[in-house]
Amino acid sequence: MEIKIPLIIGGLCLIFCACKEPKNKTAESDPQWKLGIQSWTFRLFTLQETISKADSAKIRYIEAFWDQPLGEGTTDSFGSSMSAESRAKLKGWLNAKGISIKAMGVITPRTREEWIKAFQLAREFQMSYISSEPIKNQWDMIDTLAGEYGVKVAIHDHPIPNPYWHPDSVVAAIAGHKNLGACADVGHWARSGLDPIDCLRKLNGHIVGVHLKDIKTFGNRVAEDTVVSLGIIDFPAIFKELKRQNFTGMFSIEHESNWMNSLPDVILTREYFEKETAKVQ
Repeated sequence: MEIKIPLIIGGLCLIFCACKEPKNKTAESDPQWKLGIQSWTFRLFTLQETISKADSAKIRYIEAFWDQPLGEGTTDSFGSSMSAESRAKLKGWLNAKGISIKAMGVITPRTREEWIKAFQLAREFQMSYISSEPIKNQWDMIDTLAGEYGVKVAIHDHPIPNPYWHPDSVVAAIAGHKNLGACADVGHWARSGLDPIDCLRKLNGHIVGVHLKDIKTFGNRVAEDTVVSLGIIDFPAIFKELKRQNFTGMFSIEHESNWMNSLPDVILTREYFEKETAKVQ
C-alpha cells in the first residue's frame, strides 16, 4: 500500500489548527462585542474621510450622525434627504473598506413622516438601531414603527437638563415598548453626577448600544473628554456589568476632544477596549 506522507501530515496540521484555541482572543473575535465609532468623533471631516479613518483604526462599524457632509462628488449630507446617487456613493465607500453603518443618531424627528424616513434609511443600510431622544408623546408611535421596520430605537442620555439625563426617565419610556431601549452614554451619566454602573443596572436587559467615552472630572456637565482609560470612569467594571447582562450591541467610541488629530486617541481606545473586554469574555 502506498503511503502518502505529505497528505497525512497536512491532515494532522488541519486537525491541530482546528482544535487549538486562538491566542490573544479579543473582543472583536466575538460577534457579541462589536466596536464602532460614532462619526461625531470626526465631525470636522466628511463621512468619506470618517470611513477611511475608521479603517485606519481597524474599526469596522460606524454610528453615523445626521448632517455630516458625505464627501467627494456630492454636496449631500448624511440623512434621509440623501439622493439615490449619494446613497450609492456612500455604499461604495463602505463596501470598499469593508465597513458598515450599524446605527445612526442622535436624532429627534418631529413628525411621524420624519420618523418613517429615518426608519427607511436605517433599513436600507441594514442598521440595528437608531439612537434618539424622542418626544415623549411619540413613544407609542415610534415603538410601532420600530417593530414594523425591524430597527430598534435606543434612547440617549445627554446631561442635565435633558429629559433623559437620568435612567429612570429612560425606564419610563421603555415600559410597555418592546422596541425601545437605551443608548448608554456612560460619559454623560458621569457628567450628570450619576454612577454609570448604577445606571446600567437600572437599565438591565434594555441596553441596545453604548457610547464609549471618558471624562476628566465627575459631576461637571461640561467636563472635558479624554482618552478612554485616562479619565475617571471605571471601564473594567462597566465591561463586567455588561457581560453579566449578556449585552450584544455595539460600543461606539465617541471622543469629543483633540478634534483635528483624534485618530491616535481612537486607536488607543480600540487597543484598550480589546485588551480589557477580552478579560471578561
